[in-house]
Parts: sequence; C-alpha cells; structure tokens
Amino acid sequence: MFLFCAQFVTAEQKTAIRFGHFPNITHAQGVISHALSRQGKGWFEKRLGPNIEIQWFTYNAGPSAMEAIFAGSLDLTYVGPNPALNAYLKSNGEEIRVISGAATAGAALVVKADSPIKTPADFRGKKIGTPQFGNTQDIACRAWLKAHGFSITQTGGDVIVIPTANPEQLGLFQKGEVDAVWTVEPWVTRLEREAKARVFLEDKDTITTWLASSVKFLRDRRELAKKIAAANVELTKWIQDNPAEAQKLLIEELKAETKASFDPEAVAQAWKRINFSVDVPQKLVAKAVQDAKDAGFLKGSTDTSKLIETP
Repeated sequence: MFLFCAQFVTAEQKTAIRFGHFPNITHAQGVISHALSRQGKGWFEKRLGPNIEIQWFTYNAGPSAMEAIFAGSLDLTYVGPNPALNAYLKSNGEEIRVISGAATAGAALVVKADSPIKTPADFRGKKIGTPQFGNTQDIACRAWLKAHGFSITQTGGDVIVIPTANPEQLGLFQKGEVDAVWTVEPWVTRLEREAKARVFLEDKDTITTWLASSVKFLRDRRELAKKIAAANVELTKWIQDNPAEAQKLLIEELKAETKASFDPEAVAQAWKRINFSVDVPQKLVAKAVQDAKDAGFLKGSTDTSKLIETP
C-alpha cells in the first residue's frame, strides 16, 4: 500500500505543460516532438526533467490556438505570425509573447496547371481558398489581392476568398469549386501532385511559424520557458542536420494525427521550400504587421516592442 501511495504522489507532482502545433510540415518541430513524446522519447521532456509532462494539442490554424491561450487551456504553441500578432494587439500586448522562431517560407498560391490565370489581373471574379479566416496565409492572400487593386471584403468583393480547412481544399480544388488556393506545406505539394496544380506565386519572404507562449506561462514558469526555447533551438538544428530521419518521424506523426498517408517523395519535395530557423527577422515582423494592416485585420496601434521576448 505504501509503494502505491508513493507512486501516486509522484505522479501527482508532475507539472503539465500544454503545447500546441498544427499537423503541417511547417510545424515540424511540434510534429516531431509530438511523435517523440508518443514514443516515450520526448525531446522537451528529456530537457525539462522527470517531473514535467508535455500534453500535446493539435489545431487546424492559428486563430483557434490563440483562443486556447486566451482561455487558459494552452501554455505554448507553434503558430503563424498573423494570428499571434492579432492576439498580441487584441490583448494590448498582455497575453502573447514569441519566444523563438521556427520556420520561414513554405507557402504558395496555386492554380490549375491548365488555368487561364496568368497574371494577377486574371483573378478578378475568381474564388481562392485559404486555411482559415485570419490565419497567416489568409491575410497574406487578402493583402496581396488588395495590393493588386482588388476590393476584398470578408465574404465577397472582386475576388472571393473562401477560408476552408486544409484537408478540404484539395477536394474543392479538384472539383473546380475554387479556382486557386493559398496554403502552406504539405498542402502545396499535395495540390501539385494530386490535383495537377501549378505554383502561381511562392511566398518565400515571410515568417511561417513562431513558437509563442502565454504571458502567464512566461511569467510564472520563467526557467521552464528558458529551457523550452533552448530545446527548440537544439531541435531545429537537429532537423536541419538530419532531414531524412526528421521526415520519417514527421510522416508517421502526421498519419497518426490526420489519418492520412503522406508520400515520402512529396514530403521531401515540400521540405525544400521551407527554411527551418529560430531567427525572428525584424523586417519580416514588420512585413507581417503591414500585411495585416493592408488586409484590414489590424487597426490603431501596432506597437510590437514587447512581442518578441527570448527568456
């Protein structure tokens, strides 16, 4: 009885860290470390100590993850820049901090291989799918369209932007219910390979993924946050140095999360579009802010002086 009680107390003493990511190649750090946790070889767990439990949560796109942080049900998450920026500004800088970079590039606007769309002007009257209203690709799409003179509203305008979950975009595109898709890997490559899409525009000069923390977690668990940021740096370096092994783990985990199989050749093709990096270039932060302003998502003050905080 004594042994049982001692084990029970030890289990109760574990500190749970609630960690989010999306089932995307551009969230490779989250997907791979989720896979290692599932195997009992947790990347973060090994670096945070035996009394830490990582609880993983997956999201389709950024706004959902930010709502989870606001609700207090998530501590950290890999997320695109625009939802994090929007949440940061919405809370007057009181709820969200970016503690590390994760990836840049990896997003693109695709059309049918035989599409008559050849120039930006040809998108007039067309329908474009994006992953979720207000996510990074959705905002980049709207800002790009406005920069080319189109009037874009939430539900209409000169070009209709249709926020649709990534897995559903493939079917809509194949059926011709959308004329184009602005999305992120692995879906760009899947559209190319499975729906005969061609890349109209590759969005290389953009932040794709950050590691964001709630301010509460950063304040209350500063030492843990410091170790997590350091572990993310190590993991990113490992991914850069071991692409074959990283891709294998990622494919296995994506299948577990999405119930879909990912062709290793397609993943390798998508991998080439993504730059896994912990840097957070200020010029790209400024670009993300400007895109959100141009798309009408940010109004008033856009002071980001407290956004980046490396613990």
